[in-house]
Amino acid sequence: MTPHAEPDHPTGNPTDQPAENPAESPAAAATRLTGHAATDQHPMSGALTEVALDGGRSVVVKRADAPGAVRAEAAGLRWLADSGTVRVPAVRGHDHRWLVTDRVPAGTPTAGAAVRFGLDLAALHASGAPAFGAPPPGGTEDAYIGLAPMRNAPGGNWPRWYAEHRVLPYLRRAVDDGTVRPDEAAVVERVCARLPELAGPAEPPARLHGDLWNGNVLWSADGHAWLIDPAAHGGHRETDLAMLHLFGCPHLDAVLDGYQQAAPLADGWRERLGVHQLFPLLVHAVLFGRGYAEQAVAAARAALTN
Repeated sequence: MTPHAEPDHPTGNPTDQPAENPAESPAAAATRLTGHAATDQHPMSGALTEVALDGGRSVVVKRADAPGAVRAEAAGLRWLADSGTVRVPAVRGHDHRWLVTDRVPAGTPTAGAAVRFGLDLAALHASGAPAFGAPPPGGTEDAYIGLAPMRNAPGGNWPRWYAEHRVLPYLRRAVDDGTVRPDEAAVVERVCARLPELAGPAEPPARLHGDLWNGNVLWSADGHAWLIDPAAHGGHRETDLAMLHLFGCPHLDAVLDGYQQAAPLADGWRERLGVHQLFPLLVHAVLFGRGYAEQAVAAARAALTN
């Protein structure tokens, strides 16, 4: 499959250079970064705007003010596309504040598209990464998952790396915020201590989307699933699949059928879902509060009894 991201337009400002006008509109940013005049714009959410450009192209313009966030996302999209596996929207331009990507025409999820997505996701993971925690080329060590900071610090041992960089930082923040009680934190810490025995067979670093919940899977009019908003890094492939399970995905069984056809998962992977879900659940506990903290503690307790 041909990768579905393209280099930035040469007229775009270099990454992390100041925008010309801090108060510019999404349409103006799209014009500046792509070199094509904007003809219309429609807000999609607080951070996203659909912009029509002359010549008929529609793009999505995203604003992110956190330092390095746009650079990390653009690098992640390119890294996924460079694998030649999954479909991602082309990056048309970016600077330190604005990211411009192609709009994905909306479609309806089907079982056939889900099987293809599973096959493609397995191929993405198999394309690999230099290390657990490795950032995409051109990305940053200090990145983000959603609105939460995420550190991409490479490591060679998945259980140790996962505990140190994906579970414990968010657990400590949740405890400091009063979202997780100290006695509950001890349960999660016991899981971290037992990760070498709970993690299953050792696997090489996979190339992860990193934030693979249903909202970041777009079912397109072309009959394929497209991926957006990555928090891409090297990790364990079961983490992406655990996030799909956690927040739901249309035709999930078909996705898994496709995945297993291409790259069968190690025995016991379903029992390990909760271990991999600790990361996104604790991120959500930090961002959104107590309900996700309770889910994280429940997942930790279940992992200890499996």
